[in-house]
Amino acid sequence: MKYFKNYINQINTVLNKTIVTINKNKELTPNKGLKHWCDLTSQLKKKNKTMYLIGNGASAMMASHMAADASKNGQFRSHAFNDPALMTAVSNDIAYEECFAVPLQRFANAGDILVTISSSGNSSNIIKAIEVARKLKLNVITLSGMKADNRSRQMGDINFYVPAKTYGIVECSHQILLHCWLDKLMDECE
Repeated sequence: MKYFKNYINQINTVLNKTIVTINKNKELTPNKGLKHWCDLTSQLKKKNKTMYLIGNGASAMMASHMAADASKNGQFRSHAFNDPALMTAVSNDIAYEECFAVPLQRFANAGDILVTISSSGNSSNIIKAIEVARKLKLNVITLSGMKADNRSRQMGDINFYVPAKTYGIVECSHQILLHCWLDKLMDECE
């Protein structure tokens, strides 16, 4: 029981220490960061644009889960690039670092949003996708953890950084942040 309580307390602690930045280094409170994310999503919804969510491993499953919830519950267009055929074809024929960038180039349009979920914030395929998103004039929301100087945290329009050192704590925190954003969005729209 003690380990469980400690683990939950660690998640609570890092969530309360989450750092949100815009414009590379201007800090916002987590509430203001969530509001800004909701405002961008509301604009996306009104303009019938699409939100793309990407991640590797457990983060890929979160991306898929949230794309489904956003479409079903949030009632806006959303998609996760984690189809095995597409990912393996791009990875095999081009390069693994392109597995999100190439589909993004094919499907995304200016005004869409890219949400990246990366515990380390340094995965080369995530960084490449952000670079493509910038060229296509997408808004970029990053969720990262581990090291404060991770690359993706420096590249988004809104960056949620969870100051935790283990994948489990970062991943649990990211899932909570994603649900918090979507629940807030749905509360505001009702």
